[in-house]
Parts: sequence; C-alpha cells; structure tokens
Amino acid sequence: MMINEHDRKAVIRNLIQQHGEPQQERIVRGVHQVALRWRKEDGSPDVFRQFCIEHFVSNPAKLTILFERFLKNLESLYGNLHRVYKDFNWQLHVDTGEMLPVDNLFAAWDVFAHVTDDFFQTKLAFLVLLNFSLASLAEKTKQGRGWHRKRWAELRLAEQFADRVPAAVNLYRTTAYTQAEKYIYSYNIFMHNIIDKNGQRLFPEGLRLISHWDLRDEIKAQYAHQDGLPRQEVIYLMMQRIIHQEIPRQVINNPQVDWEPLSNRVFMHGTQKPMPSEAEETRRYETLLNIFRAEQMLDSHTPDTPTLIARRFERDREIPETEVETLLQTILRNPLLKNIAGLIEKRLKRPLRPFDIWYTGFKDGSGYPEEELDSIVRERYPTLAAFQSGLPKLLMTLGFSREKAEYLSQYIQVDPARGAGHAMGAKMRGDRAHLRTRVPAGGMNYKGFNTAMHELGHSVEQVFSMNEIDYYTLEGVPNTAFTEAFAFVFQSRDLDVLGLTNRTPENEAWLVLHNLWQTMEIAGVSLLDMRIWRWMYEHPDTDAAGVKETTIALAKQIWNEFFAPLFGITDQVILAIYSHILYCGMYIPDYALGHIISFQIEDYLKHTDFAREMERMCKLGRLAPGVWMEQALGSSVSAKPLLTAAEKALEVVSADSL
Repeated sequence: MMINEHDRKAVIRNLIQQHGEPQQERIVRGVHQVALRWRKEDGSPDVFRQFCIEHFVSNPAKLTILFERFLKNLESLYGNLHRVYKDFNWQLHVDTGEMLPVDNLFAAWDVFAHVTDDFFQTKLAFLVLLNFSLASLAEKTKQGRGWHRKRWAELRLAEQFADRVPAAVNLYRTTAYTQAEKYIYSYNIFMHNIIDKNGQRLFPEGLRLISHWDLRDEIKAQYAHQDGLPRQEVIYLMMQRIIHQEIPRQVINNPQVDWEPLSNRVFMHGTQKPMPSEAEETRRYETLLNIFRAEQMLDSHTPDTPTLIARRFERDREIPETEVETLLQTILRNPLLKNIAGLIEKRLKRPLRPFDIWYTGFKDGSGYPEEELDSIVRERYPTLAAFQSGLPKLLMTLGFSREKAEYLSQYIQVDPARGAGHAMGAKMRGDRAHLRTRVPAGGMNYKGFNTAMHELGHSVEQVFSMNEIDYYTLEGVPNTAFTEAFAFVFQSRDLDVLGLTNRTPENEAWLVLHNLWQTMEIAGVSLLDMRIWRWMYEHPDTDAAGVKETTIALAKQIWNEFFAPLFGITDQVILAIYSHILYCGMYIPDYALGHIISFQIEDYLKHTDFAREMERMCKLGRLAPGVWMEQALGSSVSAKPLLTAAEKALEVVSADSL
C-alpha cells in the first residue's frame, strides 16, 4: 500500500479540524477508500494529502451538485460508449450474413477498457471515493432498508470505482468472452442432415438448431407428437456426443455432410459415401478454460472479491453463495418432485428418460404440435418487421394501455439474432433497447416467438428501469436474476398472446407443477456451474482435458444425488449441455433465482394490475435484492411460495386429469 497508516491518520486529523466532528465518519471512510487504491504513479504522500484536503466536500448543497455532475456525465459517457459497443458487436450479435475476420477484431475491442484507468489517472475516481461511501454486503443487507434512494444512488456511484482493473486486463477478458461468444453462436446443427442407422432422415428440411437452446426446445416440442420419442432419443444422443466431445468437427454448422449419431459416422450429404472425420475433443472445454484464465487475471485487482465466485455472489448478485446454494438444494431435495415425476410417467406411459427434465406437458397449450404453433406464429408475424410493428398490440394483450404500449414499443428495436437470442438494454435515457431472436427465412416460428417473449420481458424492464428511473446510477434491477424473472413472467404468457390458453383452476395447478419441475432442472445446472468454478479455483493450473473430465464427473455426481432418485437412472451427464456454462462466467444461478423470483412476482400479480405493478417494480431500480423484494412484493427471496403452491396443486389435480 502506497499510503501508510501514519499518513492516512494525519490527513484525517487535518480534515476533521477543517470540517468538524460531524463529518468524521465520512472523512475516515473516504480517506481509507482513496488510500487503499492509491498507487505510486498517483503521486507522493504529499500529493495524496493535498488531494484529500482540496477535494473533500462537506457542504450538503455542494455535495449534491458534485453527485449530480457525475450522474449527468457518466450517463453521457456510458450511454455513448455503449452505442459504440453495440455497433462494433453488431455482426457478432445480429444475423447480417457471413461474418468477416474484421468483425471479430471489432468485437474484441473493449470500448470500456480504459475508462477505469482514465478515471483514476485524472483522479475523478478518487474524488468519488473520497466523498461517497462504499458498503459491505452485510451493511447493504442490514442497514440498506433504512436508506433513502439518494443514498443508494450515491453507493452505486462509488461502486463504479471500487475495483481498479488495468485496461490491458479488461481487454484480455473481453477478447476471451468475445471468442467464446463466437464459438457458441456458430454451434448449429443442420437437423435434416441427421440420419438413423437405416439412412432415414428424422427432421424436416431447413431445420437448423443451435446448441443447446434449440436442441433442448426441439425435445420439448416433440412431446406433442405421439411418435416424438425416437427424435428425442436422437437429440439426447447428440447432446451426449457434444458433452463428451465425440461429435465430429465436420458436423458443426455444416450443411454439406450427413451425420448418423448412433455410429458417429459422417457422410457426404445426400450420399451413402462415408468421409473421414475427427472428434471435437476438448474445444468446448478450452472455451471455458479461456474464460477462467481471463477471470484469474482480474483476481489480484479486486482484493475485496478475489475470485469470480466472490464477484458474482457478493458484488453482482449481492446474495451470499451459501444462501444461493441452500435455496437451490431446497428445491432439489423437495419430496414433491417425486410425486411430479410419477405424474409425468403416467402421462408419458413409459419410464422417465433423462431428457424428461424438460417435460412441458403440464403447461396449458402444450398439446399443440409445434408445426401448428409455427403456422399460427408465422401467420401473425411473417417477418421480423411484422413482429416489430405488432409490439403495441402484443403489449396491450398483456394489459398495458395503448399509450404505454406505444411508449414501450418506440424504445424497443427488434433484430435477427445470430445466436439463440438475447436482449441488450440501453445505457442512456432516450436510447433503444434491442430485442433479438432467431427468425428463419420463411418467417417467425414458435421457438423464435417463445424466445422473443422472454427477451421482451427483459426489454420492457430495461425501458422502464432506464427511462423512468430517478437517479442514473440506480438504473436496472438488483441483479440479473431479477431481469430474468421478468423475462420468465413474459415468456410464460406466450400462449396467452396467441389466444391458446384456458386459465381454469386445474390448468393453473398444472402450471405450478410445470414451474417447479423447470426450476428443479435449472437448479441442478446452476449447482453444476458453481461447482465447476470452485474446482477450477482449487486446481488453477488445470488444462482443458482436466476441465472436461471434471465437468462430466460433476454432472454425474449432481445427477446421482438429486435426479437419480426421481428418474431411476444413474450417471447421466445431460446437465452439462448448457452453453451458458462455457461463455457466461457462472451466469446460470441467475436463471434458477429468476425462476424462484418470477413465481413470487406472478403470485403477487394475480391480485393486482400486471402492467401498472410491473412498471412500479421496475422503477425501484438497483437496490439490494432484499430491499427491492420488500418494497416490490413485501417479502424476501424464498422458494417457499413455489413449494407451498405445488403442494396445493398436487391436491387439486385428479387422477382423471392424467
């Protein structure tokens, strides 16, 4: 540390003498915050002392002016840099045709990389840290309920400069994530090119599915077909080939070859002529390892959160890791799951298979064959432009007034996704959020519409929590799980929008069971994501082969502990198929938390105005999760509402409903 205790105390005494005892707590905290981050290149102890004496602000009115100046300028900075980021990543994120090598170079450039360095070099970061207090997770959790909104906004301002990460490290990290995105977004399988042992094609022409999202959703779609099981089994085998890295490289994103997954042989498309092939081997796990290496480079620069695990839970989620793990295991160990598994077996009239973690037959409208849903969606939205122009009507169907629906629609732009789909919010008022989903050449299909509904939830939240927020640094929601919760709320209404649901008490009961089953599935994947990262930090010198071996072993371990008692099958690896594990840096627990929170939101919204209350909740902004939940719903994050509702739902459903 450049500034020793003697020098810090001397500055503190000087400032207290100048500004008075009432400012002591602010002075002590501010001086320590600056000293902890002061480096040799920032100046001598005398420069440190002079800076603190000159820039500490005690007058409340002047402090407010300082605060507002930063909010105004940061919105301009981050908002415009985000626009550049969006433009530079356009070809990576949006399906504009073939990507060029230069597109990867633009995407790899981090426009935000030098912001932190520059703010510390100009001492603007020190000015914030001297005058606005950081807070520990314990302080935010215990004391935050009594803070006014401006105090929260001041905290979020200070947190912009809590970590001093060099630009070179930021650039390296961005490159790793960009390369991972490129790998994932290009991982397509041409399903018409999948053949069985007799050379028969199992899927329609033109069906191109990205792993894992579309492969999973195709398994879901096949439940509506009496003859869907063989296709589900083939997709499940394909998933295992991907996880074990036995899939031939030649099959990935290549329409020129046919693949017979059972024998793992590759043929020239449309012929029975075998061709040489090579397994992918470890590329999948090299992608994850590269992300790990990038995050390791940050560790020494974030001493309060010296691992990605700590950064994710203590800084990003603001929910302790142990608390999240307990919540996940509360779901996974619940005895109600055994009852639900029994109901699924009776409905399917067969023993459960591992891919039945994605069973959708409880959801109202799930009996519609996907081809029929595709036709309905395509008729309504023949093009992406039709979906864009149809947004006001869609939002009105969800309960928003015409005025509010048109307001939201003008701030949401719909783009064709290169990957499975995602939403990208704005970083300044007046800019547009981007909703991205896949749309085949013949028009939007049900998979794309279902994804679009999920991303619409994100986009509506982003518009409200940016444009309607009172303080810029409070824009957004407490953490990613909360925006996922709103996305799930919208996604669950996809068939409502299409006019295909019948909300009877019994259907509502089945929907609760569907919610618990899908929460169980993603809770298992979340545990896997967490345990992989723990293992990598315990084995920092591992190679891709070690990551592969461990991921597969942990997937089996979690399956055997939580899923085998329900399915009667051991040593399954299916939980490891999720692409998020590879390129999102332990993101998946946000999905599990999002499911739990979305059920709490749904339960609350049953007795209120959906549109009005969603807007109110989004405008609460980025408070701590517990504080937000208390103000939004009058409760804390808990699995109890979902489990209690599931217990009642099992009492409602009757044997003849099967």
